[in-house]
Amino acid sequence: MATLSPAAARTRLPTVRELLHTAVEAVGGTEREGQVRMADAVDTAIRSGEHLAVQAGTGTGKSLAYLVSAIRHAVDRDATVVVSTATIALQRQLVDRDLPRLAKALRSELGRELRFAILKGRRNYLCLHRLDTGAPDEPDDGLFDQFAVSRLGKEVSRLHEWACETVSGDRDDLVPGVTDLAWRQVSVSAKECLGAARCPVASDCFAEHARSEAGKADVVVTNHALLAIDAMQGRHIMPEHDLVVIDEAHDLVDRVTSAAAGELTSSMVATAARRCGRLISAEVADRLMEASDGLGMVLDDGTPGRMDALPGALGGALAAVRDAAHGCITALGPERKEDAEDATSRKLARSLLDEVHDTAARLLTAFEPELAQRRDVVWLTSNPESSRPPSLHVAPLSVSGLLREALFETRTTVLTSATLALGGSFDTLARQWGLPPSTPGALPPSGGGGAAGTAAADAAPTDAATTGTATEKAPPSDDSGPTWTGLDVGSPFDHTRNGILYLARHLPPPGRDGLTDAVLTELAELITAAGGRTLGLFSSMRAAKQATEALRERVEHPILCQGDDSTGLLVRRFAEDERSCLFGTLSLWQGVDVPGPSLQLVVVDRIPFPRPDDPVQSARQRAIEARGGNGFMTVAATHAALLLAQGVGRLHRTIDDKGVVAVLDSRLAKARYGSFLRASLPPFWPTHDADVARAALRRLDAAADGRT
Repeated sequence: MATLSPAAARTRLPTVRELLHTAVEAVGGTEREGQVRMADAVDTAIRSGEHLAVQAGTGTGKSLAYLVSAIRHAVDRDATVVVSTATIALQRQLVDRDLPRLAKALRSELGRELRFAILKGRRNYLCLHRLDTGAPDEPDDGLFDQFAVSRLGKEVSRLHEWACETVSGDRDDLVPGVTDLAWRQVSVSAKECLGAARCPVASDCFAEHARSEAGKADVVVTNHALLAIDAMQGRHIMPEHDLVVIDEAHDLVDRVTSAAAGELTSSMVATAARRCGRLISAEVADRLMEASDGLGMVLDDGTPGRMDALPGALGGALAAVRDAAHGCITALGPERKEDAEDATSRKLARSLLDEVHDTAARLLTAFEPELAQRRDVVWLTSNPESSRPPSLHVAPLSVSGLLREALFETRTTVLTSATLALGGSFDTLARQWGLPPSTPGALPPSGGGGAAGTAAADAAPTDAATTGTATEKAPPSDDSGPTWTGLDVGSPFDHTRNGILYLARHLPPPGRDGLTDAVLTELAELITAAGGRTLGLFSSMRAAKQATEALRERVEHPILCQGDDSTGLLVRRFAEDERSCLFGTLSLWQGVDVPGPSLQLVVVDRIPFPRPDDPVQSARQRAIEARGGNGFMTVAATHAALLLAQGVGRLHRTIDDKGVVAVLDSRLAKARYGSFLRASLPPFWPTHDADVARAALRRLDAAADGRT
């Protein structure tokens, strides 16, 4: 069949619904009401330019829904669409499974082959120039023992062999992987790169090839961090595009915050001094080395944790680093024509000097006298048992200004996840994204929050995001701005009939001394009733390990604990052995996909509020309170609601899954904020009766075992 010209294809493109029907049929699926509603809503957003937030429960088929609409737009307008995700797993699913299948299924309807590509930060690709010239002679501060040196050498040798085989140069294609230290020997950051015009091996560059492929693609798959870097630094890493789809949007703020954070250590400063030592006068470079020593002494005496004020000694040390780094940058002068080896040395020196200078300057300006005016939070980390030096960190209190200016004011954006409507409202997350509150009636009735969603509407956080971004883009101060719509398309799962939410109201509130015997007894009885089949989600590794040790003596079923082996292997063993249990912390709250009878009980030991000593969350909460807002609800309760919804979502992965979610924190049933948290969860059938929960688990166990 002859390929149609772009103009001819545009005049004959089927509708979104027709394309969706073809795609679902081709992959052997079944069209679902929520999937169709989502595809229509994305199509409407594309045509109207109004932003869209879509909550689509697990099993809706949301990837197919937004991809079909995005693909039609890309082909119709001969444009590029960017799809951003938070996890490597979803990137792989899109590039290795979903998009190839859609390309094959829709080729006839589109009139040509669909073009798609994956794009990551430069550091993710092997650098052939670095491979040829070798990394700078800067051994890691913690690399002193001979075993570590030997291991590094073996990994680098393996990377040299892999370089002759790989087509992509993408680190994620290297299996098994290597340590970060080894990968740094063969990769460069964007600031360290010579650039295509000057690099002697630019024609074979993996990163440049990836960017070239992205420029020709209809759909470019990337990650939230690179999207943020592109927005902050204005380097136009992404090809020109007028539509962004942000999947896993519940993680957007955290990923952008991490990308906008900075770090400074004495060893970074010393490395910068060594890099420029042979390129400028020794006197100028020595001043930076002396500043490194001074910073190291001050940080060694510092107290780990959030810094609310700038100590005088630290202020002096940071000023010395900033000024000495500026002197080195001035001495290096502008870029000039030189051979590749000299250009590489100069580029490496300049990139780290810029980072050291800019981070020191940012740290010095982070301590505004008025809390409400602060834009950054600063904290110190130190581990006496580690060989790594103490480290200063700085992160933005808000990324809402950045997101509004660089994302929502420049292109149509679709945000989607299984968890967006917290407390029955999209406004909670919309504020953090920099969007104004929804207008009355903008949020359709939601199937995700049930009756509790309406009951908790007044409890939903309404404070604007805290001030400040690393890029000096102030957060929106009023309710005007880009228009958007929130839509909850529900879930194909019948949560009320297939799931029970057991709230252990009778238990005392959790304390600081670990799990009580009452909680351990409750947990043992639930696991026994379920016949194993349990995912235990704990607020800390300490609690997970305590429960593991105690219950291995109380129940007859195998108990796996995060940390005993790689998380992926533990999840695989848990899925294969229906009688086993898996206990763990944060990564299991969002990273477990085990359908069927291996998982029929999810236990949550306590509401996952952020740790009181979490520097970013505590600073955001305090800043809101300084402006008269409710910091607890805006920050802590929102964090807990998001994580709790993600955690309980592990129970239902297919339409046939059934089970019980047991929350052993009585505050979810008794506290005033409990209604907001419960409204963020799927509409399970609730009970406070332990006998009811255990009886249901025994019935499910018997059915799975073929006894009924």
